[in-house]
Amino acid sequence: MKFSLVATLLVVLAVTHGSEARSLVKREVQAEVDKITQLLKEMSASITTATQDMVEKMKALEMTNTAQTYMEDSRAKIQPLVEKVQAEAAKLQEQVKPFISNIEEHIRPLTDDFSAQVQPLADNFQAQVKPLTGMMEKFLQQVMEQSKALLPPQ
Repeated sequence: MKFSLVATLLVVLAVTHGSEARSLVKREVQAEVDKITQLLKEMSASITTATQDMVEKMKALEMTNTAQTYMEDSRAKIQPLVEKVQAEAAKLQEQVKPFISNIEEHIRPLTDDFSAQVQPLADNFQAQVKPLTGMMEKFLQQVMEQSKALLPPQ
C-alpha cells in the first residue's frame, strides 16, 4: 500500500508538473507567437511603405518619360514648320532685296543732302556753345573756390 500511495503521489506530482510545464510552455509559446506576430506586422508595414514609395517613383518616372516623349513628338511635328518658315523667310528676303536697294538709292541723295545742310548748322552751334561752356566751367570753378573759402578750416 505504501508503494501504491507513493506511486499515486508520484503520478499526481507528474501530472501536476506536466500541467504546470504545459502551462509554462503555453505562456512561452504565446509570448513567442506575440513577438512573431508583431515582427510580421512591422515587416508588412515596411513592405507596404517600400511598395508605395516604389509605385510613386515609378509614376514620377513614367510622367517624366511621358513629358520627354511629348516634347520629342512636338519637336518632330514643329521642325518641318520651322524649316518651312525659314525657307519662306529666305525667299521673302531675296524678293525684298531689290526693293530695299531701290529705296536706299532714292533715299541716299536725300540723306546726303540733309547731312550737307545740317553739318554747317551743327558746326555753327558747336562754335557758339564752346565759349559758353568755357565760361560756365570758369563760373563753377569760382563758385567752388568761394564755397571752400566759406567752410571752416578742418
